[in-house]
Amino acid sequence: MPRLRLVTFNIAHGRGLTPIQGFTSQRKLRVNLRKIASLLERLEPDVVALQEIDERSRWAGNFDHLDYLRVHTRFPHSIFGVHNRRAGLLNLSYGNAVLSRHPIRAAETVAFGQRKLGEKGFLYVEFDVGGRCLPLVNLHLHFGSRLERLRQLERLLGWLREKHRLHADRWEVPPIICGDFNNPGDRDDATASLLSHLSDYCDYVLHPPGGLTFPSPLPRRALDFVFLPAGCMKVSSEVVRSMLSDHRPVVVNFDF
Repeated sequence: MPRLRLVTFNIAHGRGLTPIQGFTSQRKLRVNLRKIASLLERLEPDVVALQEIDERSRWAGNFDHLDYLRVHTRFPHSIFGVHNRRAGLLNLSYGNAVLSRHPIRAAETVAFGQRKLGEKGFLYVEFDVGGRCLPLVNLHLHFGSRLERLRQLERLLGWLREKHRLHADRWEVPPIICGDFNNPGDRDDATASLLSHLSDYCDYVLHPPGGLTFPSPLPRRALDFVFLPAGCMKVSSEVVRSMLSDHRPVVVNFDF
């Protein structure tokens, strides 16, 4: 039974703790991304799910952040899930991405809407882990509106139902779901709703229990999670103390 180490991390476009996007020089972006790469090297994950990562955006140095991290971490496999694209002088291209030690069998990107700035979505990936197919959803939900988050979850759940109908026979376990859920400070709206609906497939467990991830210097909110399905065993999880983004990364280890 293989053991997997997963990290989910919103890297805030590489800007670190700078509060306003676009005020960080390309040199400082590269320095911060190298620090993120060093952190990932220290954590030694098998799979990394990244949110708010730029493919080539004017406000983030106009270079490919995933490729930069891949080179500096030596992950053999990677894939981008871009949810925002805008051409022209103020070009943008960013979304979610994955770095992996294991081959990627299949992938699909879904944007929740068509806005060219601030759009959220998810990246679905199937990994080949020693001949076993491990599905994962890397998700980023709306930051300001509970109603919008719940609408986005309905879109995800409808998509998952169809994917389950077509491909469940090749999955080792139902999809792991991780990312930035943007729960409000006073209640767990997105995570509670998703956990309730996922019970249609199997018993899912939310990790880390009670871990605060935002803002990273003095975290007061739990925004970043991993939902593990039944079949994932010997689970351990932690929130990693880090100030390389406004979010702290989450690490989960499990057998499946």
